[in-house]
This record gives sequence, C-alpha cells and structure tokens, in this order.
Amino acid sequence: MPYFIDVILPIPLQKTFTYTVTEAEASFLKKGMRVVVSFGKSKIYTALVFNIHQTAPELYEAKDIHQILDDTPIITEQQLKHWQWISSYYMCSLGDVYRAALPSAFLLESETIIYKNENFEEEAILTDEEFLIFEALQHHSQLTIHQVADILGKKTVLPIINGLIEKNAVYIKEEIYETYKPKLVKYVRLHNKYASNEGLQTLLEELSRAKKQREAVLTYFQLAAAKKPIKAKDLEEQSRASSTVLKALVEKDIFEFYHIQTDRINYQGETNQIKELNEFQQEAFNQIKTSFETQQVSLLHGVTGSGKTEIYVKLIKEVIAEGKQVLFLLPEIALTTQIITRLQNYFGNFISVFHSKYSMNERVEVWNNVLENKPKAQVILGARSSLFLPFSNLGLIVVDEEHETSYKQFEPSPRYNARDASVVLGHLHQTKVLLGSATPSIESYFNAEQNKYGFIELTRRFGNIQLPKIELIDIKEKHRKKEMNGHFSDRLLKMITEALEEKEQVILFQNRRGFSPVVECTTCGVSPQCPNCDVSLTYHKFRKELKCHYCHYQRAMPNSCGACGSATLDTKGFGTEQIELELKELFPNHNIGRMDLDTTRGKYGYQKIIGAFEAQEIDILVGTQMLSKGLDFENVSLVGILNADSMLNFPDFRAHERAFQLMVQVSGRAGRTKKQGNVAIQTYNPYHQILQQVSTNNYTEMYKEQLQDRWQFHYPPYYRLIKITLKHKDYTKVDAGINWLAKALQNVFHENVLGPTAPAVSRIRNQYIKNLVIKIPPKQSLGKTKEQLQKIKNTFEAVKDFRPIRFIIDVDAY
Repeated sequence: MPYFIDVILPIPLQKTFTYTVTEAEASFLKKGMRVVVSFGKSKIYTALVFNIHQTAPELYEAKDIHQILDDTPIITEQQLKHWQWISSYYMCSLGDVYRAALPSAFLLESETIIYKNENFEEEAILTDEEFLIFEALQHHSQLTIHQVADILGKKTVLPIINGLIEKNAVYIKEEIYETYKPKLVKYVRLHNKYASNEGLQTLLEELSRAKKQREAVLTYFQLAAAKKPIKAKDLEEQSRASSTVLKALVEKDIFEFYHIQTDRINYQGETNQIKELNEFQQEAFNQIKTSFETQQVSLLHGVTGSGKTEIYVKLIKEVIAEGKQVLFLLPEIALTTQIITRLQNYFGNFISVFHSKYSMNERVEVWNNVLENKPKAQVILGARSSLFLPFSNLGLIVVDEEHETSYKQFEPSPRYNARDASVVLGHLHQTKVLLGSATPSIESYFNAEQNKYGFIELTRRFGNIQLPKIELIDIKEKHRKKEMNGHFSDRLLKMITEALEEKEQVILFQNRRGFSPVVECTTCGVSPQCPNCDVSLTYHKFRKELKCHYCHYQRAMPNSCGACGSATLDTKGFGTEQIELELKELFPNHNIGRMDLDTTRGKYGYQKIIGAFEAQEIDILVGTQMLSKGLDFENVSLVGILNADSMLNFPDFRAHERAFQLMVQVSGRAGRTKKQGNVAIQTYNPYHQILQQVSTNNYTEMYKEQLQDRWQFHYPPYYRLIKITLKHKDYTKVDAGINWLAKALQNVFHENVLGPTAPAVSRIRNQYIKNLVIKIPPKQSLGKTKEQLQKIKNTFEAVKDFRPIRFIIDVDAY
C-alpha cells in the first residue's frame, strides 16, 4: 500500500494537496513537520504536513516530496486547530494562515538560480538585454532572479530569461536556502600545553619580545580569575590589543578560538520586587480571581492611570510560579517598548518579545523557545502576530487596550481580530483570558452585560489622583474674535506656557501626519493628485515633497500649478509636521519632539523618542494616535487635542465610539503621578454629545446612546457584518462584478445587503475598489450564511470576465 500526506502550502488556495511518501518517511513524519515539495511547473515550497494516510487522490497523480526539513514538529496540534478556526471563521485558506503565522525564515521558497551554458558560442543572436545577463554570468558562476532584476533595473525579467533558455545560453535549476543562522559569539581559551605552571613560565619567556602579545596574555589571566568564558571582543578591549594580535597568538598555538551560540535578546539587570497593590487594585485582583472560577473571559474596565498593569503583573507572577506560559497582547509596537522595560524589571529573563520590528532571526529564536517551553519564553509580549506562537502550556492570556482597532488585520489575509482569536485560543488551551481597557469596545462591554464575560471595574486612579480636568475650546468663536495663533487658540497657548513654566511636559495630539493634507492652487482651485490613487498628495515640508500615504508615491513640491501655471499654491489642513514647525516658532527655547509614522521608522524608532521624552529632554511632544495608548509619563500635566472634529465627522458607524475612546485615552496621559492634569480639546462644535461625554468621562452614557443607535440601525453587537471588496485596475470590470454580486446576494439575503458603494478613497495603487456589506441578524446562523456566501463566490469566480477581479471577504470588518 502506498502512503500519502496532505500538506498545507503557503499560498491562498482553499484546500490541502496530497503527495506520496515511502513507508519509512510515513512512519517518521508527524503532523506539523515541514517538507519540501514542488508545486506547479517549477516552484518549490515549504509545505506543512497536515495528515498522513493511505488514500490516493482521485483527480491527480500525487507527486513525491523532495525532502523532509524537520526532525520534530514545529507546529503543535492545538495550533493547527486554532488555524482551522481562523480559516473557517474569517473565510480564508489555511495557506494564508500558515504564511501569516510562521516567521519567513521557516517558509523557504525557491529562488530560481541561473547558470551559464559553457558550450554556448553564438553570442550574436542575443538581444542587448540578454547579452547583459550572459556577460554577467562570465563573472559570476550563478545569478538569482533578484540579481538579474537588479542588473537590468526592472522587475519583469522572466521573459528575457526564457529567451536565454530557449537559445540554450543558460540553464536553471531550483534551489532551497536555509536563511536562519544562529548568532555565534567568539570566545578565547588558553591552549592545553600551557595549563601547568612550567608551561606558563616558558610562555612568558617566549613572548618577552612581543610586547603586545604578552600584554594580551597577561590580561587574559586577569579576566580568567572570574572563572567565566572569555569573549574575544572583551579581551581585545581590555588589553587594547587588535584582532591581529589575537590571531597571531592563535597561530602560535597559544590561544584557541571557540564559538558559543547565543540568543539575540537578553536582559541584563536586576529584577525588582512587585509593587504592593492598593486596596482598590487588590479588590479588583480578587474579583478577577473569583470571576475566573466561573467565567473563561473577564473584562477589566479601569480608568486611565488606575494601575491595570500592576494587576496584570500580579496575575502573571502567579501563572509563572506554576511553570505555565503567559501571552500578553498589546495593540501597538510603540507600547511594547515602554511595557517591556516595566515587565523586565519584574520578570527579567522570563520575558520574550515578538513583533514585526524584530529581525527574522530574532523571531525564529522566540518561536523555538516557546516551542521547547523554555523559561526565557514564559511571558510573551507582543503585537497581534504573537498569537500564532506554538504554545503548549498556556496559563493566561492578557489583551491590553482590547478596544483597539490595531488588533484587526486588514491586509493581507487572514483578516483576523487578535482579541477575538485570543478568546478562542484560550478556549482551546482551557486558559483564562483577561481583556483590559479604560474604554472597552461596545461589543466586549455588551458581552459582559449579557454575562458572557466576567466584569470587574476599577474607578480610582492609582494614588487617588483625580482624573484630568477637561476643557472644551470653541475655535469657531476664537476664529471670529481673531484669537487664534496659527492652529492654536490663545487659551491653549496660555495653558502650554503655564505648564512649561512649571517645568512640566505637554503632549499635543493631531491625527494627521505630514505638513498639510492638501495643496491647492488659489487661482484655479486644482490640487495635485496621486497618479495611482484617488487622493490628493500630502505635503511634507521637511523633505519639500508631496507624498501619497496609500501607495508611497512621492514627487518634489512643484513651484507652480500644473493646471494653470500660476505660482500661487496654498496648503489646506494641517498635520503633525506643521504643528511641530509652528511650535518651534512659538516656543524657540524649548525642545519639540514629533512621533508619527515618519519619525518612528526602524526597530528602535519608538524607543528613542519615548526614551527622550521620559528623560525630559523633550518638552512638547506632538503625535498621532500612537501616543494615545497606555503610555505612562510622570511629568505630563497638559494634553491638547488640536482638532476633535476630524475624528467625529467620519462616515462610519463606529466613528463616535472611536472618537470617544481616542480622546479619553489621549486625555489619560495627563497628570498620572503628582497632581491633577489638564486636557484642552479644540473643536468647532463644543456641544457635540460625544465631546460632552468625554469631558465628564462618562463611558456608560456613551455606551447606552451608541447601543440604541446600533439596535435601531442593525449594527454590531446585535448584527454581524461581513464586508466584501472587489478590486481591479479596470473600472468597468469592477462595476459589472459588483452589480452582479449585489443581485446574487440580494436574492439570498434580501434587505440585509448594503451597497454596492465606493469607499472614500475609491482607487488605491491603480486598483478600483467597490464594497458590499452583508448584515447577519441575531437569529441567523453565521455558518449557513458563510456557506451561501462561499457558493456565490465560487459562481462569481467561475464567470470568465470576473476571474481576474480580486475578491476579498472580511468577516467582522469593522
């Protein structure tokens, strides 16, 4: 009987594929190991074993596998169950989840390698571009597709390579690379023959002339007294010898080099005692413990600055003591930088961090540590992707700032929500899940009210400091009275000046980066647009360029209008960069910092800015929403929100909930340790109900009002939403496709289909976009709905004209 395996390929195809294996391979292989397989004509992929059986596939001849990559599974059974849930709930393929879950070093793919055919002599028949490649192969033994693309300076190089293959000038074969290399550290030890005292005597006599070498040997003995392995680098520094001196000593057989593999992320430092909880925190802590006895998920609603982190820390400590793993999810990488330091003070080397700013090697390391259940990966701190790590012994999941939209993945697939997926993960591992937030999402609060979740409230700030005083400033009135200076009202400037005089720090919040979102010609009213997207370009003054925030297109700022040639270009609207420049003019003697996507590029971008602000080197920090979440600065007494209306007037049923959350969170950065802080909110409409609710910090009132609206207009938490997006570069195709789809869906779901509509930005990267939304009433089965939708999708993709259109399904899209 032949043996077969079903494998998951890292490509967006709905099903698994079957390959044949020998009996020996079948007995060695286990679910969750990786194998190398060929797929299609020449592609080679790293596939994941999903099943081992003896049933041959009916529709195709099963191919052999190339090789087996692992000795033991790198994916656990529970992970696979979780993946299957994500795949079925979010309607994506297992391949998508597989690609998203594994660090890319585990997903080796073929790099096509091109070799020169030595017997080829008819160079005259080659075109110019082909000759360039052929000539490059005279100097290199082989080239990859990427290198060819670099030589020719263009991306589409396959036709040229095909031409060369047809003319027999080159041949190709596929190769697999192992990309992860552990970091090795070089150590030094003394050669055995000098271990005795006589040996040492002769050694020092031998080196009496070579002063530098003798110095290095003497320093070696000083360091050796500590009885620890000696790093080559340390020896060089201490003895002030260069690496050539050490090399000479190795060549003389006096020293030997050896290597030890080390992990890249290590914590050096003392661990501190955990702070004592105050009575309110202690009470909340006890309530959480009680609620965990009956509920699997609990929601902790604690006002900003109430010390939720300390409660998490105490819970984590108990779980670690049992030898179990903890997953601590955070929405923003900016947040991890601050909380890492706080948690490392308590748990030292038990902590590992996992997010996309880490290099591939670092992520592989964390993965392996979690898989082997090592102590240094007992607490995992990370953004949403850390959900996919191979936990085997999970004891607690904490989702901090659970209301955050950053927990939802939008592109690429799987479009999962890390908060919801972690609740399911907790269920699979029979583990408790704690959701924490000062402004819980309406869904979570609703679940807590329905007794689906446990509920714990913490209404006092730590140290009994009052919540900040919130002041609404009517800028319509200020404009009328000419009391505005740039984008600042006189009142806000006065508050900033007072805070700076007290040597306190200020945070200013503006939800747009760049200098100004629109550049407009005052003569003819035309503004420069992005050629690939339906948006006007944002002006970045620092680089004097116009930039598209959707597709990264950029060009220099023009001197005159492209339409009428007049030189009167004016900017409309304002972003963080403009605020920063205005502040530099208004407060020339103070340091102004800016924190947005443009200033936090790179792995340590956040740390530098947050570190400087904590060290009080920056007096005023201007930033976008990355400032709003969970950061803790002792000396901030004033928070200013420059334009609250831009958050409120958004065509989205969640706009008010999100604006409330954002403003309360930003306000929560003020006055956290010493005295009551101040918050100034500039708005054209101070009587807006959301702003009134923010100013009294009245979450329940906001919740009740929003809930009424949601019930009336059939939105979550009562109804579920599935959003369908079509994308293609040909507008008529998308239009025809969406109309066909709308009719098909209306036949099944009737009035619960919204659309078709074009989003506010209806073309991105030259792709036109159209949306449809399906609402699922409370009594309707979600599974059945998805089955129907999948059928309609299959029919849609069977239509020849619609096949090239990208069909995106986003479950719980909002």
